Amino acid sequence: MRRYRWIKWRKFLLWLAALVIIGVLLWAGGPTAWGIALSILSIMMQLLFAIMFVIIQFVALFWFLARGRTYWILPGETGASWDDYRGNPEIVENAKRIVTLLKGVKEFKEMGGEAIRGFLLCGPPGTGKSYLAQVIANEAQVPFAYASAPSFQNMFFGVGNLKVMGLYKKARKLAKVYGACIIFIDEIDAIGMRRQSGGAGGMMFGMGGGSGLLNELLLQMDPPNIDGSWFARFLRSLGLRRKKAERPAVLTVAATNLPDVLDPALLRPGRFDRQLWVDTPDYDGRVDVFQYYLQKVKKDASLTPERAALDTFGYSPAQIKHIVNESVVIAHQRGAQVAGYEDFRAAMETYEWGLKQPLRSMRDDEKRNVAYHEAGHAVAQFLLKPHERVWKVTIIRRGGALGLAATKPTQERYNRSDSEILAEIQVCLAARAVEEEFLGKKLNGVTSDLQQATDLAGAYLGMVGMGDELFSWLSVGSRDGALRALRPKINELLKDQMVNVKKLVLEYAEFVHAIAEELLKQGDLTGEEIEQIYLRLYGRSRPEPPRISQGASRDTIAETASAESADDDDEDHSMKDEE
Repeated sequence: MRRYRWIKWRKFLLWLAALVIIGVLLWAGGPTAWGIALSILSIMMQLLFAIMFVIIQFVALFWFLARGRTYWILPGETGASWDDYRGNPEIVENAKRIVTLLKGVKEFKEMGGEAIRGFLLCGPPGTGKSYLAQVIANEAQVPFAYASAPSFQNMFFGVGNLKVMGLYKKARKLAKVYGACIIFIDEIDAIGMRRQSGGAGGMMFGMGGGSGLLNELLLQMDPPNIDGSWFARFLRSLGLRRKKAERPAVLTVAATNLPDVLDPALLRPGRFDRQLWVDTPDYDGRVDVFQYYLQKVKKDASLTPERAALDTFGYSPAQIKHIVNESVVIAHQRGAQVAGYEDFRAAMETYEWGLKQPLRSMRDDEKRNVAYHEAGHAVAQFLLKPHERVWKVTIIRRGGALGLAATKPTQERYNRSDSEILAEIQVCLAARAVEEEFLGKKLNGVTSDLQQATDLAGAYLGMVGMGDELFSWLSVGSRDGALRALRPKINELLKDQMVNVKKLVLEYAEFVHAIAEELLKQGDLTGEEIEQIYLRLYGRSRPEPPRISQGASRDTIAETASAESADDDDEDHSMKDEE
């Protein structure tokens, strides 16, 4: 300590001696020395001005580039509440626990606990991750900062670090005022990828960020307990502040669609140690979401939340909101005052398949080919998939498809049996079967059908163990190599199912012809219209499909159909006897 003080005093004495010597020389030199000194001083001032001008330019440039593109929402500026977040009640319950901790930070610390610092929301796009973070901030009545992780990246190295530092500095100041603060970072995987994988690598061609930006985020999320203000440091230097430094309660909420690529340092306790998967809602959740959005629009009695939820399996809340709005748009365009189910259905068809673009120059024989192709799919779907209903069959071009046959589930199901997978393969092959049996030719429109059938057969044999072997290609990590090895068995399975589906379409040839003719007349058919065609032809609802097994023939269908026809004959004879 004494040596340090002596060094400081020695520097001061040396500078004082130098100034005294310069002053004596100027005094002894007279006007000439003064003129030389003033010239040197003028040159030095000009150089200093030039240097300061360049520095100010760079400071202004870096200040502009380092400005965070962050939206700050203070308590009371948004009305988002728990009532506005629908579809995932379990997610809301978990989020309410976070709000409880944020509201009682002081009491929680008095109990000996530490405020949580990180909360990671994972899930597909449109499930409401950012909206959930906003609701948490509003319910906890704390400031909320919305930032996008790609906005931290910059072409100059270090600028992104300044953005992160500025963001957390402001968050800590607000946390001291309001008790806590929430920072929401969307698409965190843009800066949080594993460093060793090269995804968040360093600087390249002047592009700044990379691992340095990730390291800065790690430090800001879990900083040491220090007093950042100058006043606190001044009091400590005077010995007037002796209590331990406290860390402001800043909660970082991040969202990503790719949690598997994040760096392990981000996921350790003390950072994003809490993870919550926000998935698409189930049927009950979709009913809840539809009730929320449909009550805001004018609709008739045909459009109910239950009916709409049944048609939107796998839809996210963002998609549901879009479809409801598009239904109102379509109803308004046709001059209606309220939206109905048909408007909703038209909105879904446009969203899933694209706009109708009929090919007016298509020849009649080509239309006939497309009609029989789609009729084959429709018949197989109608007869072989009891857990689904035919939703729409069309030969009007939508997007890149000349026609399509779509189904919707009658109820949500999360497992499929071997019989159901084989039935799906037969649905894919039904179009080629109809082409060969009724048109006498093979058409090139089955490209995607054969690809889907091959994928299903490969999964049937090489992934879920439904064939003769229990081998799974997932263990070797090479799907392509496994498909090549299984090619003979896959081809044999596809041929067996083609034989079966050919027997099916020949047995119900009248049904195939009727659907194709109606498609040529109308252009498209709904599932209800197809059911009416079947009822008109056979006088009964569709039969219960028998269990399909690998390599089994469709003789059971013929036997079932003949037995049903025999029952019909017996009924006719009994009616005649009664007459």
